[in-house]
Amino acid sequence: MPRPARRSLLTVLGLTFGLAVIIGNTIGAGIFRTPGEIATELPTFWPFLSVWIIGALYALLGANALAELGTLLPRSGGQYIFVRHALGDYAGFIVGWSDWISTCGTTAAVAIVIGEYAIHLVPHLRAVEVVALTVIAILTLVQWMGIRWGGWAQDVTSALKALAFLFLIAACFYLGNRNPAAAAMETEREGSLLLAYILALQAVIYTYDGWSAVVYFSEEVKQPSRNIPRAMFGGVFAVMTIYLLLNIAFLRVVPLPTLAGQKLAAAVVAQHLFGMYGDTVLRSLTIVAMISAVNSNVLMAPRVLFAMSRDGLFWRGASEVNKGGTPDIALLLSSLTAVAFIVSGRFEQVIAVLAFFFVANYTLSFTSLFALRRRDPHAPRPFRAIGHPWTTGLALIASVAFLLGAAISDTRNSMYALVVLAISFPVYLLMKRRGVTSS
Repeated sequence: MPRPARRSLLTVLGLTFGLAVIIGNTIGAGIFRTPGEIATELPTFWPFLSVWIIGALYALLGANALAELGTLLPRSGGQYIFVRHALGDYAGFIVGWSDWISTCGTTAAVAIVIGEYAIHLVPHLRAVEVVALTVIAILTLVQWMGIRWGGWAQDVTSALKALAFLFLIAACFYLGNRNPAAAAMETEREGSLLLAYILALQAVIYTYDGWSAVVYFSEEVKQPSRNIPRAMFGGVFAVMTIYLLLNIAFLRVVPLPTLAGQKLAAAVVAQHLFGMYGDTVLRSLTIVAMISAVNSNVLMAPRVLFAMSRDGLFWRGASEVNKGGTPDIALLLSSLTAVAFIVSGRFEQVIAVLAFFFVANYTLSFTSLFALRRRDPHAPRPFRAIGHPWTTGLALIASVAFLLGAAISDTRNSMYALVVLAISFPVYLLMKRRGVTSS
């Protein structure tokens, strides 16, 4: 009896989803915290604002390169797809596993934030972990119903997030009475301006991370040659606009020295705006913002595992797709991993160690573009990176610099990451020896 044909992913997502998943995955709690870190390093208006613009330029350079790769290789799975195709199975193995595990860890971390804030607003909920697990369970069930449901959930939650941030921006401009660029009494900053910019840029780059989210769904996006570049550039411009407006709006309410050193800069602004209700307003806005971030991660993680399984770098059963177009086994394994992180409380440590791979994966992706241009110069490229090789080279140099900066600023976790990297090679060889990897 012939075996039933294996189901494939469904090509049903449009440009709106591409924009929604980038906005949902990028904008999170980081933008509420990072302004305080930046103000500590750059306590005057134009340097403070310029570092956000430089961060956006890095994201645009990256989007420019990955848009070519995403249209050249329109397969779901994220940066793993490009790196494996250009640099081989082992490089793909490293990118895929680090990306999948860190995405599961991020799912857990963001769900915990929702739980902490929800319990503060509704004390009878009691257990943070129960709220976090409930959020993941509900969103997993939504994704299990199919990619149309998952895409719709992303569209709605990202739209709510955008409205929440626009409300906060409007409130700052309407209720605030300061000139954002006005001089204020400043605290003295030790060290060079260059070092201050480097430290500030590291924080900003992490806050912009997420702009590549649409390439996790490349073969599920209709007209990928048109919609992937549009989503990536449109998403980066949307995030940049929100970030710049929000930072200027904050300074409409309080001066930079007041934000400097604050672990949650937005809380200071909310307290000035709404008084005793400031904490409630900010926590409510954060929960709205975080739901779309959890949903995007619950969507993305299974695509990486699915792609690795399909290529033989993981158990073949994880390449199963249900009738709704969801890689259901990969979804189940990803959500269970996020649950395990929550229950064990290990997600912060895991994310800290794998942060080393965050910029390393971009570095390998940009290198992949150079490799594929050289190896397959005549391959059809619906979108060609503007200004390549100069723009891609600049993004690559910046990524290497950020990678070195991350290693220097967090030596301990970087060493752990190198240990993980060393262990990965014999694991990869063992899998290959057992015939798990593709020929």
